[in-house]
Amino acid sequence: MKNVRYSLIAFGLVAALASAAASAQDEPIYIPGHGRINQVDQRLANQQNRIQAGIADGQINARQAFRDERQDANIAARETRDMAEHGGHLTAAEQQHLNQSLNHDSNRIHYQRNGY
Repeated sequence: MKNVRYSLIAFGLVAALASAAASAQDEPIYIPGHGRINQVDQRLANQQNRIQAGIADGQINARQAFRDERQDANIAARETRDMAEHGGHLTAAEQQHLNQSLNHDSNRIHYQRNGY
């Protein structure tokens, strides 16, 4: 019962973040094909897929998934803030900081999925 509750909370968080991102009208214009933004976005998408695969396989429990998805949401929010400061672009330093956070999150997902 507890796992179901955590799963519902994690799903609700992801749904809320997706709807908030879709409804944000004052966000900077996304520039398709911008390498730094696309690279960070692709890594976030890959990590979401890894989290979902871990949940489906039973390697990641709902509490871990909630924490991982919250961390990814924080990284995405930082990316959006950084883009807003530079007219829809990321600087190399901002990309590096986001990638460091993504590396940390990726390592945690790896250890959770492999039972270390």
